[in-house]
Amino acid sequence: MTADIAIVGGGVCGLALALNLHRRGISAKVYERAPEIRELGVGITLLPHAMREFTALGLAGELMQAGIENRESCFFNRFGQLIYREERGKFAGYAYPEIGIHRGRLHLILYRAARERLGPDRVATDHQCIGVEQDEGGVALMFTETSSGRRLAPVRASAAVACDGINSVIRRQFYPDDAVAFAGINTWRGVTRRKPILTGRSYLRIGSILTGKIVIYPIIDDVDGAGNQLVNWMAEIKRDTFAPNDWNKPGDLRDFYPLYESWRFDWLDVAELIRRADFVLEYPMVDKDPLHRWTFGRVTLAGDAAHPMYPRGSNGAAQGAIDARMLADCLAAHGDPRAAFGAYEAARREATARVVRTNREHPPDFINIKVEELVGDRPFADLDDFITQDELRALSERYKRIAGFSLADVAAEAQ
Repeated sequence: MTADIAIVGGGVCGLALALNLHRRGISAKVYERAPEIRELGVGITLLPHAMREFTALGLAGELMQAGIENRESCFFNRFGQLIYREERGKFAGYAYPEIGIHRGRLHLILYRAARERLGPDRVATDHQCIGVEQDEGGVALMFTETSSGRRLAPVRASAAVACDGINSVIRRQFYPDDAVAFAGINTWRGVTRRKPILTGRSYLRIGSILTGKIVIYPIIDDVDGAGNQLVNWMAEIKRDTFAPNDWNKPGDLRDFYPLYESWRFDWLDVAELIRRADFVLEYPMVDKDPLHRWTFGRVTLAGDAAHPMYPRGSNGAAQGAIDARMLADCLAAHGDPRAAFGAYEAARREATARVVRTNREHPPDFINIKVEELVGDRPFADLDDFITQDELRALSERYKRIAGFSLADVAAEAQ
């Protein structure tokens, strides 16, 4: 079997790449390890530069309908005091909205679009990649059937793109000592059905990782016909004594709930929000050090396989979607996929490395950390005695510029 471009991994980046290639008339096939695509997971935020990419693929209407358009981003200390507020998406003057959405809904929208446009036979599930070989004429991909473990026939293609995530098999083939970087931050995620918080379109960051932090935003409106929303939340704690959380097991309230038990504000009972969750998952906050090389002949890396980053600032999906568009552009412009991959890497590798480093050192919630350092771990009477709103705004704008979604950046890329 031969496909022009074999895409290993049918997540956000892999499916976006397939759709971008199809738009440019380039044949591709996706190989996804999951036996079936289901609506799994918790929430994700699609920033304006992510929505720019999905709008170009004709998916904006579906995503808007499936999620919630964020109006504002609010930063609070752990005592419930407002530190800083800014409008988001179209309310901040962007041409594109900012959307909070269930990750499983996003995945299914991309999956259905790929099957409809490329054809159902161009998205193969139940394919676990175990390695890739190449010669002058193309690549050969080896797979097992995920559900049974049996070996499948090799797949030939002119080139391969690894979109198989942070635990990429193909990345490990080229970097055998590849390992995640864990800096002592663990996270717990859940979704809770409840009445809207503040505007019902508010993205909230409360506290800091030093003393306990939680991110909260709605992802489904009127989830039960009674006006309740499905609200996504992620608790983050940094401890020198932590071992990494386990991706493969549910979270245990006893591991983190006591830190938030007293967080009961007049506008939100955080403890109740956590306690009433439909389920709780646990994850380590990990990334990987930026690589000096993504491309090896007819094979290249994209998305989390290339540049896994901390899930801060809602930027991972956006960077993967940008990879997909730029990689498709390069393949359309170059007859030889090896030249195309080189051009793509030159355009994207250092840009994404900056985002990885910024998410480690100065993420958007650096605002919360900065205020806690200046004020101390206590309520304030007048925040302007310590830092002004203009100074806080400058911190926010700095992150947006580095991450590539300042108002000017998003408008320029749309030209």
